Amino acid sequence: MNETPVSVSTMVEFTLDDEVVKVPDGSTILDACRREGIETPTLCWAENLTPVNVCRVCVVEVEGSRVLVPSCSRAVEEGMVVATDSERVRTSRRMVYELLASSVEMDRADPEVHAWMEHYGARPERMGDRSEIATVAQPVKVQDDLYVRDYERCILCYKCVEACGDDAQHTYAIATAGRGFGAHISTEHDVSLPDSACVYCGNCIGVCPTGALAFKTEHDMREAGTWDESSQSVTTTVCPFCGVGCNLELHTQDERIVKVTSPADHSVTHGHLCIKGRFGWQHAHA
Repeated sequence: MNETPVSVSTMVEFTLDDEVVKVPDGSTILDACRREGIETPTLCWAENLTPVNVCRVCVVEVEGSRVLVPSCSRAVEEGMVVATDSERVRTSRRMVYELLASSVEMDRADPEVHAWMEHYGARPERMGDRSEIATVAQPVKVQDDLYVRDYERCILCYKCVEACGDDAQHTYAIATAGRGFGAHISTEHDVSLPDSACVYCGNCIGVCPTGALAFKTEHDMREAGTWDESSQSVTTTVCPFCGVGCNLELHTQDERIVKVTSPADHSVTHGHLCIKGRFGWQHAHA
């Protein structure tokens, strides 16, 4: 008689904020926090991308560790003792938000980013007047009718690079260029987007947490003062262009589609789309 092997996950026991918990072996500290309902801020992490450990707002304190560790990538170990809300953790997270917001325009960041900044009492103005300190202010790159790159809002979270590369599209049209404060996201040899390897899937837009990458429709409406998220509705449907079955979230305002996203937890798309799914909706207005 044939027997189907049953996979049994090994559980790891450790202490999380003074509570002994068990999680499957291989879980990260962030996985454990989410499993236990402990809210943890993130910027460079996304459930559909590989952790890159660059933003440092998810850091936690691990007993015996000299430095704070990124919870998004540090695996849980047997007997580990973790504190997610110590004074040291709160100070570090507040400082990261203050440093970012002092040099980067954060006004269009995701709502949870602003909520966490308020939670930690971040005061970017402590770093100096923006007219006197270095910032990443620069003109918006508008090179086509699909999306814009507004890099004065870029925090170098690398999500766009990951989505363009191994985690989704495998196009590798963008990467990090430069060093230090001059580091920035660039196409190959800094050519214009239409001349690059970009296939306009827009997956970089879907993962950007600060509005540095945005639909051209959103950019134009913001410039005209007509963009109003409070009056927008979201309708989930299935992309009609092929038989794959990608889920689309149609964001509409005044009975017109203004942008399209896809749920990150959808088993088909995992939040990623192709150019047709993300941008091919103009015919609906014809």
